[in-house]
Amino acid sequence: MAPRTTERLVNLTICLLTTRRFLSKEEIRRVVEGYRGLNDSNFERTFERDKDDLRELGIPIEVGNHEPLFDDEPGYRISRQDFELPPIELTAEEAAVVLVASRAWQQARHAESSMTAISKLRAAGVTADTARLDALMPTVNASEPAFDPVWDAVASGTPIRFEYRGSEQRHLEPWGILTHRGKWYVIGFDTDRQDRRMFKLSRISDGPYRDGPAGSVTIPPGVVLRDLAGALDPARPDRTATLAIREGTLAVLRRTASPTEWPAPLPAGYTAHRVEYASTSDFAAEVVAAGPDVLVLDPPELQERVIAALRDLRDGGQR
Repeated sequence: MAPRTTERLVNLTICLLTTRRFLSKEEIRRVVEGYRGLNDSNFERTFERDKDDLRELGIPIEVGNHEPLFDDEPGYRISRQDFELPPIELTAEEAAVVLVASRAWQQARHAESSMTAISKLRAAGVTADTARLDALMPTVNASEPAFDPVWDAVASGTPIRFEYRGSEQRHLEPWGILTHRGKWYVIGFDTDRQDRRMFKLSRISDGPYRDGPAGSVTIPPGVVLRDLAGALDPARPDRTATLAIREGTLAVLRRTASPTEWPAPLPAGYTAHRVEYASTSDFAAEVVAAGPDVLVLDPPELQERVIAALRDLRDGGQR
């Protein structure tokens, strides 16, 4: 989807979402950037295509009349109640619209474009309810450094490699990017594990980097990302560990940790943190991968699992 088309779709969405009444085609033509300057036939063709594109993206457009008692020219709007349906999984084209919309609030140049659309609505005598824009605002975290390169890889069908949880090197054929339980994930085929995997973007500590030619990744027939996300979703954390983490290290782990007090003295340069986890074996592996930068203070079963894993590593290295 071309950037100009994406921007026009965003402006059309803003226009139809913020109005309290049905807008005629001519009103839409006057206020939506991208329609002005088109002749009648080009406008009709472009507007019909844009409506179809928005509907395919899951954005419902309501058709009605200004005056219900009269056979008036049909108008268009987006009902906020209908718009706020459960989240739709993001394909590359859907993510393009969401990403541009998110930048409308997070970057000045797109914010100006959005406010221009609102100003034009008001100048045309249309009441624009800016509070309705909250329904459009996505949860893209602008500080999430992995989002853009992961989305680019999904859009171009390019394999990627990245460092996960501060130490694990992973190689992935990305199939899609989506939100799940309020967080952003990438789903694809893990070529190291030879299986389908889902990775939280906030835990990508380095990369991702291109790891193969563009266009070499294809999604297997019948794969539905939303269903796959539910199947791959790990169990919710139901246990808590207290760790001593070396200062200035393990930034990814610290994102999910909270500082706490520990009654006994800690080694110099370490501070105590509480971390929630679900699987003792999986979390023990994460702790072991962190090496000397983290020490398990509690619970005992996690300590024992980490010690056993370290002994296995030591004994394996001596063979």
